[in-house]
Amino acid sequence: MFQRLAGVAVALICTPYICEVGEAAAAEQCPHGALDARYCDRDGDMVADLPANPKDVIDPDTLVFSYTPVEDPAIFGKVWQNFIAHLEKTTGKKIRFFQVQSNAAQFEALRSGRLHITGANTGGVPVAVNCAGFVPVAMMSAPDTPFASRMEIVVRADSPIQKPEDLKGRTIAFTSPTSNTGYKTPMYLLEKEFGLKVGRDYQSTFSGKHDNSLLGVLNGDYEAGAVADVVIAPMAARGVYDPKLIRTIYRSGPFPTTGYGYAHNLKPELAEKIKAAFLSYRIDLDAPLGNEFPGQSKFIPVSYAKDWEIVRQVDAATGVTYDCK
Repeated sequence: MFQRLAGVAVALICTPYICEVGEAAAAEQCPHGALDARYCDRDGDMVADLPANPKDVIDPDTLVFSYTPVEDPAIFGKVWQNFIAHLEKTTGKKIRFFQVQSNAAQFEALRSGRLHITGANTGGVPVAVNCAGFVPVAMMSAPDTPFASRMEIVVRADSPIQKPEDLKGRTIAFTSPTSNTGYKTPMYLLEKEFGLKVGRDYQSTFSGKHDNSLLGVLNGDYEAGAVADVVIAPMAARGVYDPKLIRTIYRSGPFPTTGYGYAHNLKPELAEKIKAAFLSYRIDLDAPLGNEFPGQSKFIPVSYAKDWEIVRQVDAATGVTYDCK
């Protein structure tokens, strides 16, 4: 699978099993929309339909759940422990938590059938939907207001960089080519609002994760970094860094946060139970999940077609195309 954007290509390994599945699905004549040919979109909701062949519908005894790649996987196994217990009770299935190390690994596992439930980062959701059959159904929310993330460009507090224009001639740390707040949005906004074009006015490097970018700026490895604010606050709350040592020079408008959902080929009854598990769960503000996502108390339903429209617009404006192979 390749996601091509601004001259960057990110490859996901195409194993023989995956290719065979893709060829079989592609043989079916059906509307695809922007989806890879192996998936159908008969109802026009922009996400993959349930496979027409009953043999392709799965109902595993054990479901694998993962969160989007993070700096410290061990922490997140504990963070999701209470939700996993709730998910097991609601679905009647055994749940195994497996923390992926990269977006590429996450989407490949989802597409190949080794990952059933996951949370995809904002910018990665369109890739997961179009190339891996991901069906997003929920995102976190505050009690009264849907939670939204914003992109912040941060520098060390003692940096001479005071405003976005000062980034000219500098090097900015982005996270990964699939990240909305970590790459696509800052690259787009820096050019649109300040006339700064990557590769011409400033150089870029990839840190791999929001955590890495923030800590890299703090340690002096990067002159500046584009980071999601939903990562910045929890890291400060955990005492990972002193927020007084970091300064924000730009903050974007709101975007949807992590999209949670499941593989398109799960048995419908099971899929509904998974959705119900998310929407019925209440986040204990004093528990690990509540500490990691301050202010978030529940999950709310999402529509990929509606809620990710702004993300797709940024993709289109920055020349992003998806070539799922």
